[in-house]
Amino acid sequence: MARIPKVILLIESSRAYGRGLLRGIAKYAHLNGPWMFYSEPEYTQLSGLGTYRFGRGEPLMPSLEDWKADGIIARIANLEKSRSILPKKVPIIAIPTKNKIVGLPHIVSNETKVSEMVADHLLARGFTNFGFCGFDEAYWSQIRSQRFCETIAQAGHKTYVFKYGDRRHKPSWNQELRAIASWLRSAPKPLAVMACNDTRARHVIEACREAGLRVPEEVAIIGANNDETVCELSDPPLSSVALNTEKAGYETAELLDRLMAGEKMAEQEIVVEPTHVVSRQSTDILAIKDEEVTKAISFIRHNVRRPIQVTDVVAAAMLSRRAIQKRFQAVLRRSILQEIRRVRVQEIIRLLVETHMSISEIAVEMGYPGPEHISRYFSQAMGMSPLAYRKRYISIHL
Repeated sequence: MARIPKVILLIESSRAYGRGLLRGIAKYAHLNGPWMFYSEPEYTQLSGLGTYRFGRGEPLMPSLEDWKADGIIARIANLEKSRSILPKKVPIIAIPTKNKIVGLPHIVSNETKVSEMVADHLLARGFTNFGFCGFDEAYWSQIRSQRFCETIAQAGHKTYVFKYGDRRHKPSWNQELRAIASWLRSAPKPLAVMACNDTRARHVIEACREAGLRVPEEVAIIGANNDETVCELSDPPLSSVALNTEKAGYETAELLDRLMAGEKMAEQEIVVEPTHVVSRQSTDILAIKDEEVTKAISFIRHNVRRPIQVTDVVAAAMLSRRAIQKRFQAVLRRSILQEIRRVRVQEIIRLLVETHMSISEIAVEMGYPGPEHISRYFSQAMGMSPLAYRKRYISIHL
């Protein structure tokens, strides 16, 4: 009888990111196992002193050698400080928490694409004032901040980035809250803020309450990772970028299987890709002063599943075609037709990722005569067919 591999999973399940990875790992093991797992649901991260329960100082395992594992997938805060407690000659896939991991197979998110999606989402709502609030010490937050600022600058606008100031002494939560509130008060309004993740976005919402600012009327806020529990418990509910963590978890388990079979550990990389923006009340606003343009955009969004034409939008705006086209370009820097296509493609992506509808069913839902028509329309915008998009971001095994 073949020996069952033992795999240690040190991945927290208190957040959607970790739960998504765990679901993907479990599905791979069910299809290709069996595997025997050691996991801790309250686990937070690996440090140089051991593994620790979430929010406590209690070590989970005095030594990772004790369980005689064949493979490990673990969140690691600092690789150099953790090397002394990592088993030798055991395949390890790292999930970095603060510092970039060099020398081990690891999981990363496509941080630049996350920020580009957020920027596009906020620019499409007509904002001209932008902010970013992240965690200064986390490398992934730094990348998200940099790319967000670059994308906003390319559109001709400035981003106000939150910096606490003196980081020699870690501030208390009340001090940090007051600092974010002061930063929000000083920025021009209406303001659109990208937070580095959903937890930080909730901090910004709390700071808005502290500052007496209305969300989304004065400050629109969007996070990332789409932790539905965090987003729905926010007041108002929080917009966020969804990630394909289940597919990444499946691919991580697949890589670990190869490593346990003898493939050499290098710096193999599993990339967690953003799929789409899940829009909720925290960004449900148009920051556009031109009433006719606002009316036209609202018409497009309310009729996203109908094959409307430019003439329909012109009629809804009650202006001449030339006048509304000119004002559309001035406000959004794109034509009415481009906006119709952008909004419809985003809706197709949402249906591809969030539902199990077939391409034929999505075509009917979106008002296309058949799957070949929606495929042609989608391919022109995205450079791949709807089926290829679904396979790329949602594993065919899931």
